[in-house]
Parts: sequence; structure tokens; C-alpha cells
Amino acid sequence: MNIENTQSQMRKGILEFCILSIIRRGEAYPSDIVEEMKVANLQILEGTLYPLLTRLKNADMLTYRWVESTSGPPRKYFSLTEKGENFYKELEQTWNELSNGVNTLTNKPNQSSNQ
Repeated sequence: MNIENTQSQMRKGILEFCILSIIRRGEAYPSDIVEEMKVANLQILEGTLYPLLTRLKNADMLTYRWVESTSGPPRKYFSLTEKGENFYKELEQTWNELSNGVNTLTNKPNQSSNQ
């Protein structure tokens, strides 16, 4: 079995929730999202992030506004819509249930085989 594949699948499963968590705190510029994920030791490439942001925008979870930049082209800042906020709350509930369940299972002491 390939551990890297399993690890990758686990990360992909929580990626959307993590990105929405960042945007939920306030408007976010994609490179800032990449940097914040990096600081949290959750690496993401812009080539992965942009399609995900576009998909979330097309699903009416996100909106964006253009901000002029003094050092280049205008920047697109993303924020949650009301629909996105509701979606985030559902993901948060699911994450808490999964996290609690996994912690319960992984923190359970080993049972003796001499019962």
C-alpha cells in the first residue's frame, strides 16, 4: 500500500474546509491563503487553489472583489457568501463529529489479549 497516496487523500478531504476557514475570518487574497496554509504545515499550490476557489465561486459559496495594486495587476479578494457561511457551518459540524470519533478510536488504550 502506498502511504503517500493515503496521506494525499486525507489532505484533499479537509482542504476545502481549511480554505473556507481562512476566508471566513475576512477577505483573502489567494497567495495569502497559500502562505497561511504553509504556516499551518498544510502545503497547497496555487495551481490547486485557483480551481477550488473558482468551483466554490461558481457554486455561490464565495464572492470576490477586485482591488487595484500599486505593484502589478489588480488583485482578486475572496469572501464568503451567506450560502458559503451556511456551508461552512455544516462542514464544521461534520469535522467536529469526525475529529471526535477519530480521537475516541485512536486514543483508546490497547486491550490485553489475555482476557
